[in-house]
Amino acid sequence: MADPARARQPLGIFGGTFDPVHFGHLRLAEEAADELALAGIRWIPAGQPALRAAPQTTARQRLAMVQLATAGNPCFAVDAAEVAAARPSYTVETLERLRSTDSCGAQRPLVLLLGADAFAGLPGWHRWQSLFDLAHLGIAHRPGHPLDLARLAPALAEQCRARRRDSRTALAESPAGCIVTFAMTQLAISASRIRALLTSGSSVRYLLPDEVIAYIRHHHLYPEC
Repeated sequence: MADPARARQPLGIFGGTFDPVHFGHLRLAEEAADELALAGIRWIPAGQPALRAAPQTTARQRLAMVQLATAGNPCFAVDAAEVAAARPSYTVETLERLRSTDSCGAQRPLVLLLGADAFAGLPGWHRWQSLFDLAHLGIAHRPGHPLDLARLAPALAEQCRARRRDSRTALAESPAGCIVTFAMTQLAISASRIRALLTSGSSVRYLLPDEVIAYIRHHHLYPEC
């Protein structure tokens, strides 16, 4: 039976291309769940990313890799809806979809999880200011390196000053609108570096789950030059 109290806890939303998913992604989600007292994390692989070049793998392949990587964690769930959509994936539209469904609804607190670099680029996103009407933002940063408002675009810095909260308890008090930050373990892992290693025939062991590596090998993804 579902726990009604847990269903009212903030839910983390973690979208991305995940080309491929790796331990940096997994650790961010795990630490966000702990640091922000989230009921769970909903992973949402993008079908057609709107702000980057086309991935080297198909949407179905990236979805499968995320499913393999998250299968052992009961706090993680994977949302495949964006993969099925034959259009670019925009975060604001994804959140609007979640708000219109029974699984989230209009009142459940949602926390969009972003790294500090992605947050800094927010003004380039489609309808970015509408994100605050749909979710809180949880921003992961390096230990000892909190967000520097002076390095943000003026419009984003203004939003940050108005919406930033020091306590995670603020996330449970309303459905959306706050910005909270948390320090996460720094892992120098990137999907682009993993793709380069795979293409060169180098080892990627300990950078991503063994199940994902096996899937990549089986399907001959990121082929060697």
